[in-house]
Amino acid sequence: MSKIITIINQKGGVGKTTTAINLGACLSLRGLRILLIDMDPQAGATVGLGVNRGESFKSIYDVLSGDVGLSQILRSTSIENLHLAPASIDLAGAEVELVSMADREMKLKAAVDPVTERYDYLFLDAPPSLGLLTINCLACADQALIPLQCEYYALEALGRLMNTIRLVQRSLNPRLEILGVLLTMHDARTRLSREVADHVRQRLPQRVFNTIIPRTVRLSEAPSYGEPIAMYAPRSKGARAYSDLAEEVMQIGEEEKGIGIPDSGGGLEAAPGGSEPSSG
Repeated sequence: MSKIITIINQKGGVGKTTTAINLGACLSLRGLRILLIDMDPQAGATVGLGVNRGESFKSIYDVLSGDVGLSQILRSTSIENLHLAPASIDLAGAEVELVSMADREMKLKAAVDPVTERYDYLFLDAPPSLGLLTINCLACADQALIPLQCEYYALEALGRLMNTIRLVQRSLNPRLEILGVLLTMHDARTRLSREVADHVRQRLPQRVFNTIIPRTVRLSEAPSYGEPIAMYAPRSKGARAYSDLAEEVMQIGEEEKGIGIPDSGGGLEAAPGGSEPSSG
Protein backbone atom coordinates (compact mmCIF):
# COMPACT_ATOMS: atom_id res chain seq x y z
CA MET A 1 0.00 0.00 0.00
CA SER A 2 1.42 3.36 -1.02
CA LYS A 3 2.06 6.18 1.45
CA ILE A 4 1.83 9.91 0.79
CA ILE A 5 4.19 11.90 3.02
CA THR A 6 4.43 15.66 3.05
CA ILE A 7 7.74 17.13 4.16
CA ILE A 8 6.79 20.34 5.83
CA ASN A 9 8.02 23.25 7.89
CA GLN A 10 6.86 26.84 7.44
CA LYS A 11 10.35 28.01 8.37
CA GLY A 12 12.73 28.08 5.43
CA GLY A 13 16.28 26.78 5.45
CA VAL A 14 15.69 23.79 7.72
CA GLY A 15 16.64 21.03 5.28
CA LYS A 16 13.16 20.33 3.95
CA THR A 17 14.03 20.04 0.27
CA THR A 18 17.33 18.33 1.07
CA THR A 19 15.33 15.71 2.97
CA ALA A 20 12.75 15.31 0.20
CA ILE A 21 15.44 14.66 -2.41
CA ASN A 22 17.74 12.45 -0.37
CA LEU A 23 15.16 10.38 1.47
CA GLY A 24 13.40 9.72 -1.83
CA ALA A 25 16.68 8.78 -3.48
CA CYS A 26 17.76 6.41 -0.70
CA LEU A 27 14.42 4.63 -0.77
CA SER A 28 14.48 4.32 -4.55
CA LEU A 29 17.97 2.81 -4.42
CA ARG A 30 16.44 0.09 -2.25
CA GLY A 31 14.10 -0.80 -5.10
CA LEU A 32 11.05 1.14 -3.94
CA ARG A 33 9.05 3.19 -6.42
CA ILE A 34 9.19 6.85 -5.40
CA LEU A 35 7.46 9.98 -6.70
CA LEU A 36 8.65 13.37 -5.48
CA ILE A 37 6.18 16.19 -6.09
CA ASP A 38 7.77 19.63 -5.85
CA MET A 39 5.16 22.01 -4.43
CA ASP A 40 7.58 24.84 -3.65
CA PRO A 41 7.64 27.82 -6.09
CA GLN A 42 11.40 28.05 -5.46
CA ALA A 43 11.64 24.67 -7.24
CA GLY A 44 14.57 23.52 -5.12
CA ALA A 45 13.77 19.82 -5.47
CA THR A 46 13.33 20.23 -9.22
CA VAL A 47 16.74 21.84 -9.68
CA GLY A 48 18.31 19.49 -7.13
CA LEU A 49 17.31 16.55 -9.30
CA GLY A 50 18.93 17.95 -12.42
CA VAL A 51 16.22 19.98 -14.15
CA ASN A 52 17.48 23.19 -15.76
CA ARG A 53 15.57 26.29 -14.63
CA GLY A 54 15.78 27.69 -18.16
CA GLU A 55 14.15 24.63 -19.68
CA SER A 56 10.53 24.85 -20.85
CA PHE A 57 8.34 22.19 -19.28
CA LYS A 58 4.92 21.55 -17.82
CA SER A 59 4.93 21.65 -14.03
CA ILE A 60 2.72 20.94 -11.04
CA TYR A 61 1.31 24.44 -11.59
CA ASP A 62 -0.26 23.26 -14.86
CA VAL A 63 -1.73 20.28 -13.02
CA LEU A 64 -3.30 22.42 -10.28
CA SER A 65 -4.64 24.76 -12.96
CA GLY A 66 -6.38 21.84 -14.62
CA ASP A 67 -4.48 22.08 -17.92
CA VAL A 68 -2.86 18.62 -17.73
CA GLY A 69 -2.96 15.48 -15.62
CA LEU A 70 -0.20 14.64 -13.17
CA SER A 71 1.01 11.67 -15.23
CA GLN A 72 1.71 14.03 -18.15
CA ILE A 73 4.37 16.02 -16.29
CA LEU A 74 6.30 13.21 -14.59
CA ARG A 75 10.01 13.04 -15.32
CA SER A 76 12.63 10.38 -14.81
CA THR A 77 15.74 11.18 -12.76
CA SER A 78 19.27 9.79 -12.57
CA ILE A 79 17.91 7.07 -10.25
CA GLU A 80 15.77 4.46 -11.96
CA ASN A 81 12.92 4.24 -9.45
CA LEU A 82 12.75 7.94 -8.58
CA HIS A 83 10.31 10.11 -10.56
CA LEU A 84 9.74 13.85 -10.26
CA ALA A 85 6.73 16.11 -10.70
CA PRO A 86 8.60 19.40 -11.21
CA ALA A 87 7.75 22.87 -9.97
CA SER A 88 8.25 26.24 -11.61
CA ILE A 89 8.08 29.86 -10.52
CA ASP A 90 4.50 29.92 -11.87
CA LEU A 91 3.49 28.18 -8.63
CA ALA A 92 3.90 31.52 -6.87
CA GLY A 93 0.72 32.66 -8.62
CA ALA A 94 -1.18 29.51 -7.74
CA GLU A 95 -1.79 30.74 -4.20
CA VAL A 96 -3.88 33.59 -5.61
CA GLU A 97 -5.56 31.55 -8.33
CA LEU A 98 -6.61 28.77 -5.97
CA VAL A 99 -8.58 31.19 -3.77
CA SER A 100 -11.46 31.42 -6.25
CA MET A 101 -11.57 27.70 -7.12
CA ALA A 102 -14.09 25.21 -5.79
CA ASP A 103 -12.55 22.60 -3.44
CA ARG A 104 -9.37 24.66 -3.49
CA GLU A 105 -7.79 22.74 -0.59
CA MET A 106 -8.25 19.39 -2.37
CA LYS A 107 -6.82 20.17 -5.82
CA LEU A 108 -3.58 18.28 -5.21
CA LYS A 109 -5.35 15.23 -3.79
CA ALA A 110 -7.60 15.05 -6.85
CA ALA A 111 -4.53 15.18 -9.09
CA VAL A 112 -2.54 12.62 -7.10
CA ASP A 113 -5.25 9.98 -6.63
CA PRO A 114 -5.00 8.51 -10.18
CA VAL A 115 -1.24 7.80 -9.89
CA THR A 116 -0.92 6.85 -6.22
CA GLU A 117 -0.90 3.08 -6.71
CA ARG A 118 2.06 3.25 -9.11
CA TYR A 119 4.37 4.15 -6.24
CA ASP A 120 5.37 2.85 -2.83
CA TYR A 121 5.96 6.36 -1.47
CA LEU A 122 4.93 9.79 -2.71
CA PHE A 123 6.79 12.72 -1.13
CA LEU A 124 5.35 16.23 -1.25
CA ASP A 125 7.94 18.97 -0.83
CA ALA A 126 5.77 21.70 0.69
CA PRO A 127 6.68 25.39 0.46
CA PRO A 128 8.05 27.24 3.53
CA SER A 129 4.73 28.90 4.33
CA LEU A 130 1.27 28.04 5.59
CA GLY A 131 -0.67 29.10 2.48
CA LEU A 132 -2.98 27.15 0.20
CA LEU A 133 -0.18 25.13 -1.40
CA THR A 134 0.86 23.82 2.00
CA ILE A 135 -2.75 23.17 2.99
CA ASN A 136 -3.12 21.15 -0.22
CA CYS A 137 -0.09 19.08 0.77
CA LEU A 138 -1.53 18.38 4.22
CA ALA A 139 -4.98 17.58 2.82
CA CYS A 140 -3.42 15.08 0.41
CA ALA A 141 -0.96 13.35 2.75
CA ASP A 142 -1.22 10.33 5.00
CA GLN A 143 1.65 11.55 7.16
CA ALA A 144 3.77 14.64 7.82
CA LEU A 145 7.55 14.56 8.24
CA ILE A 146 8.85 17.70 9.94
CA PRO A 147 12.53 18.64 9.49
CA LEU A 148 13.69 20.75 12.43
CA GLN A 149 16.92 22.70 12.31
CA CYS A 150 18.94 22.35 15.52
CA GLU A 151 18.75 26.05 16.36
CA TYR A 152 16.67 27.86 18.95
CA TYR A 153 14.42 29.88 16.66
CA ALA A 154 13.38 26.73 14.80
CA LEU A 155 11.61 25.65 17.99
CA GLU A 156 9.40 28.72 18.10
CA ALA A 157 7.48 27.81 14.94
CA LEU A 158 7.08 24.10 15.66
CA GLY A 159 4.17 24.52 18.04
CA ARG A 160 2.30 26.66 15.50
CA LEU A 161 2.94 24.09 12.79
CA MET A 162 1.55 21.33 15.00
CA ASN A 163 -1.58 23.42 15.52
CA THR A 164 -2.01 23.86 11.76
CA ILE A 165 -1.58 20.14 11.15
CA ARG A 166 -4.16 19.40 13.83
CA LEU A 167 -6.66 21.84 12.27
CA VAL A 168 -6.24 20.25 8.84
CA GLN A 169 -6.73 16.81 10.36
CA ARG A 170 -9.99 17.90 11.97
CA SER A 171 -11.44 19.81 9.03
CA LEU A 172 -10.01 18.29 5.83
CA ASN A 173 -8.01 15.10 6.35
CA PRO A 174 -8.85 12.89 9.34
CA ARG A 175 -6.27 10.25 8.33
CA LEU A 176 -3.35 12.70 8.66
CA GLU A 177 -0.69 11.64 11.19
CA ILE A 178 2.81 12.69 12.18
CA LEU A 179 5.48 10.44 10.72
CA GLY A 180 8.11 12.12 12.87
CA VAL A 181 10.31 15.13 13.55
CA LEU A 182 13.72 14.97 11.88
CA LEU A 183 16.58 16.87 13.51
CA THR A 184 18.67 18.51 10.78
CA MET A 185 21.79 20.67 10.45
CA HIS A 186 23.09 19.22 13.68
CA ASP A 187 26.59 20.25 14.75
CA ALA A 188 27.74 17.91 17.51
CA ARG A 189 30.50 20.36 18.45
CA THR A 190 28.06 23.01 19.71
CA ARG A 191 26.14 23.05 22.94
CA LEU A 192 23.21 24.70 21.15
CA SER A 193 22.63 21.73 18.81
CA ARG A 194 22.77 19.31 21.72
CA GLU A 195 20.35 21.34 23.82
CA VAL A 196 17.83 21.76 21.01
CA ALA A 197 17.94 18.04 20.22
CA ASP A 198 17.48 17.14 23.90
CA HIS A 199 14.64 19.63 24.29
CA VAL A 200 12.68 18.31 21.31
CA ARG A 201 13.11 14.72 22.46
CA GLN A 202 11.84 15.67 25.92
CA ARG A 203 8.82 17.56 24.59
CA LEU A 204 7.90 15.11 21.83
CA PRO A 205 8.86 11.65 23.06
CA GLN A 206 8.42 8.94 20.40
CA ARG A 207 7.93 11.59 17.70
CA VAL A 208 11.59 12.24 16.89
CA PHE A 209 13.58 10.07 14.48
CA ASN A 210 16.64 8.34 15.88
CA THR A 211 18.56 9.51 12.82
CA ILE A 212 20.04 13.01 13.04
CA ILE A 213 21.12 14.81 9.86
CA PRO A 214 24.51 16.52 10.33
CA ARG A 215 25.51 19.88 8.92
CA THR A 216 27.93 19.01 6.10
CA VAL A 217 29.44 20.73 3.09
CA ARG A 218 28.67 17.75 0.86
CA LEU A 219 24.94 18.01 1.49
CA SER A 220 25.08 21.69 0.56
CA GLU A 221 27.05 21.01 -2.61
CA ALA A 222 25.01 18.14 -4.04
CA PRO A 223 22.02 20.20 -5.36
CA SER A 224 24.31 22.35 -7.51
CA TYR A 225 25.32 19.16 -9.33
CA GLY A 226 21.70 18.04 -9.72
CA GLU A 227 22.31 14.85 -7.76
CA PRO A 228 21.17 13.33 -4.45
CA ILE A 229 23.91 12.90 -1.88
CA ALA A 230 23.82 9.12 -2.40
CA MET A 231 25.09 9.68 -5.95
CA TYR A 232 27.25 12.76 -5.40
CA ALA A 233 29.14 11.64 -2.29
CA PRO A 234 27.97 8.14 -1.34
CA ARG A 235 30.54 7.71 1.46
CA SER A 236 29.88 11.04 3.13
CA LYS A 237 28.30 11.54 6.55
CA GLY A 238 25.23 13.03 4.92
CA ALA A 239 24.76 10.02 2.66
CA ARG A 240 25.03 7.65 5.60
CA ALA A 241 22.55 9.70 7.62
CA TYR A 242 19.90 9.70 4.89
CA SER A 243 20.48 5.99 4.33
CA ASP A 244 19.77 5.46 8.03
CA LEU A 245 16.66 7.64 7.78
CA ALA A 246 15.41 5.56 4.84
CA GLU A 247 15.76 2.43 6.96
CA GLU A 248 13.78 4.06 9.76
CA VAL A 249 11.00 5.14 7.42
CA MET A 250 10.80 1.64 5.93
CA GLN A 251 10.62 0.11 9.38
CA ILE A 252 7.82 2.47 10.40
CA GLY A 253 6.00 1.58 7.19
CA GLU A 254 6.27 -2.12 7.91
CA GLU A 255 4.92 -1.59 11.41
CA GLU A 256 2.15 0.71 10.08
CA LYS A 257 3.00 2.95 12.99
CA GLY A 258 1.22 6.28 12.84
CA ILE A 259 1.58 8.90 15.55
CA GLY A 260 -1.34 11.03 16.58
CA ILE A 261 -1.19 14.80 16.61
CA PRO A 262 -0.81 16.48 20.03
CA ASP A 263 -3.56 18.75 21.30
CA SER A 264 -1.07 21.59 21.79
CA GLY A 265 2.44 22.62 20.97
CA GLY A 266 3.54 20.94 24.17
CA GLY A 267 5.60 23.91 25.34
CA LEU A 268 7.87 23.69 22.32
CA GLU A 269 8.32 27.45 22.23
CA ALA A 270 10.27 27.36 25.48
CA ALA A 271 13.72 25.91 25.84
CA PRO A 272 14.68 23.72 28.82
CA GLY A 273 14.46 25.79 31.97
CA GLY A 274 12.29 28.37 30.18
CA SER A 275 15.18 30.23 28.60
CA GLU A 276 16.97 30.34 25.30
CA PRO A 277 19.65 27.69 24.93
CA SER A 278 23.17 28.99 25.07
CA SER A 279 25.34 28.70 21.98
CA GLY A 280 28.31 27.52 23.97
